[in-house]
Amino acid sequence: MAHADWYIEGRSFGNCNCNYGCPCQFEDLPTHGHCTGFEVIHIDKGHFEETDLAGTRATLLYAWPGPIFEGKGALQAIIDDRASDAQRAALETVLLGGETEEEATHWWVFRAMCDTVHETLIKRIDYEADIENRTATVEIEGLLSASGRPIQAPHGGGEHRVRIDIPGGIEFTLAEIGSASSKSTAAIKLDLDDTYGQWAIIRHGPHGIAA
Repeated sequence: MAHADWYIEGRSFGNCNCNYGCPCQFEDLPTHGHCTGFEVIHIDKGHFEETDLAGTRATLLYAWPGPIFEGKGALQAIIDDRASDAQRAALETVLLGGETEEEATHWWVFRAMCDTVHETLIKRIDYEADIENRTATVEIEGLLSASGRPIQAPHGGGEHRVRIDIPGGIEFTLAEIGSASSKSTAAIKLDLDDTYGQWAIIRHGPHGIAA
């Protein structure tokens, strides 16, 4: 099956309710038996057919009552209000797994594992991230506030740096891991404090991670 020609490359930051090791990345069960969180991306370069996506931003909130692979989840997309109508339509398509090969991206998997898809919202997304230094701030007016920082070792000694490398991953090949906190009053509620934080460069196309 032929898919639309699209490509997204951008700086991504996310926070979920699991411990710093995020068992999902190791094919293990979630820390607390369920999964909830969000991710945000600033697209540095990209397109959907003839529509330029550079400079756009989007967020995806998600929740599952158990492990992701058991399904029955819910998700909601939020797209920055500075995007054009064409950009909004393109981003919503991709974030909800459209025009993508089966199981090729984490966005496709998230959508397939969700019974509920809440209405996509158009809101201003203020987002800054430094992947190398594991810092981030996110503000979505009236809906979400989040921050990220390096892990601090409980025995002292300052910042702890660790990465996750997944050569055959469907989300990233290399991610910086830190600590993150977030609160959301959107359809997917969040109240996370110093849990798993993830920074990565996302490079996706219709066939998965692009070289």
